[in-house]
Amino acid sequence: MQKRRTLKLIAAAAILICAGSAFAQATVKIANIVELSGAGATSGTNFKNGVELAVKEINANGGILGKKIETNTADTQSNPGVAKGLTQKAVDEDVFAIFGPVFSGSIMVSMAESRRAEIPNFTGGEAASITMQGNPYVFRTSFGQAQSFPKLGRYIADTAKIKTLAVIYVNNDFGKGGLENIKKALAGTNTKIVAEISTDSGQVDFSAAVLKTKQSNADGLFSYSNEEESARILRELKKQGWTKPVIGETTLTSQKVIELAGDAANGAVGHVGLTVDAPNPEILKFKAKFYQEYKYISDHNGIKGYSGIYMLKAAIEKVGKLDRKAVAQALHGMVISAKKYPGVLMDVAIDQNGDLDRESYLVEVKNGKQEITTVLPPINPALFAPATAAAAKPVKK
Repeated sequence: MQKRRTLKLIAAAAILICAGSAFAQATVKIANIVELSGAGATSGTNFKNGVELAVKEINANGGILGKKIETNTADTQSNPGVAKGLTQKAVDEDVFAIFGPVFSGSIMVSMAESRRAEIPNFTGGEAASITMQGNPYVFRTSFGQAQSFPKLGRYIADTAKIKTLAVIYVNNDFGKGGLENIKKALAGTNTKIVAEISTDSGQVDFSAAVLKTKQSNADGLFSYSNEEESARILRELKKQGWTKPVIGETTLTSQKVIELAGDAANGAVGHVGLTVDAPNPEILKFKAKFYQEYKYISDHNGIKGYSGIYMLKAAIEKVGKLDRKAVAQALHGMVISAKKYPGVLMDVAIDQNGDLDRESYLVEVKNGKQEITTVLPPINPALFAPATAAAAKPVKK
């Protein structure tokens, strides 16, 4: 009698476990761990909205392998320690994938947790060091510094022909990575960096930093900071009468910076991996859909979140099952066609480190808007369809 009772209990427990497992597989659970407050609020909110827009679309079209995506969003408060704790919570909840954080300093800390659990982790962080740790579960949804800065260096040295350059950078993982990579990009060129000016995340007063820039007598400035700080730098440059070139990466010419800086943003030049103003039909569709959903124009971070969800979808469908480890393996070396998966917005290749290769753009801010001047080819055009150009293409006005 006791033996039969024990067997019945074991059988009942097995049924419950199976039922729980089936329930867990009923949806594709995703944790959206982003900066909704603090210094990264602009970046994180756009990234979150991009993720949620893609999820809404995919679910409306039947989900992934017939399963709906379920998202849960948490605020890192732009704090690496909080990001780490939230990632551990997501691991405990057995999510299929994690999106975020966006800030490099936060993902550098939190990705150790997703790696231990073998959970694919998509980030908008751009610091080169993110994908240099040998982590097979971290994937960018944007260019890393190692991919974007060589293009930027060629522009500064060969196109703008700047002989002496001052650099204002934010003193965190993102900013220090930018300083290191612009120095690498300009090594061996005719451009010499004559001033390295460190600033803080959240800094309000940039009068001293701009004064140091002017005193360096540099021919141009490379500015590399977060959105709000970049806008303050541009306003201070205008206030102090700076008339020389101001060059940056994606953030400097982003929509939020343009809004905050006003006419002080005019003339700023940047290399951007993603922009809603790209001469690309799928990106322009995204711009319109995002505005319809949220009533404002997305910046590059919205594109990062949106396209990242479609990267995950493409990998899951390639594997044909919800297997986190197999999906992570499939992403490495994968080339995703925008023709087959329009949500990735442009053809994209993912290397063995989780870094991306695809087209990018040179832009200049004119009359309060980004104006694309040149479409730059992928670093390795041979990975893509023959139609992908192997040379830079000036944009016809």
